[in-house]
Amino acid sequence: QVQLVESGGGLVQPGGSLRLSCAGSGSISHIYDMAWYRQAPGKQRELVATITSAGVTNYADSVKGRFTISRDNAKNTVYLQMNGLKPEDTAVYYCNADILPLGWSHRVYWGQGTQVTVSS
Repeated sequence: QVQLVESGGGLVQPGGSLRLSCAGSGSISHIYDMAWYRQAPGKQRELVATITSAGVTNYADSVKGRFTISRDNAKNTVYLQMNGLKPEDTAVYYCNADILPLGWSHRVYWGQGTQVTVSS
């Protein structure tokens, strides 16, 4: 069974940094696009950053210049390096990946979410 497991969330002061990880496990043949989303209390889930299997990235305007998405295809893992964190970055962060499992059709999988809280 394919799943995505996130780690790295926590409490950080404004201006601080965190690095989120999301590892795919199970019978994976290939992972296409990967992404990070976030959902703050009372708000809709929003796209933070995406990365293709070739390493092409895209960011929401609100995080450009502060966040960096990367991936390690050999480890089926995507990362989100978050620098210059602001209170408005507080949210549950979810990873998302378009995965081709062995013997099955590809579909989108979601991680369970990890809480990021930016507060003094």
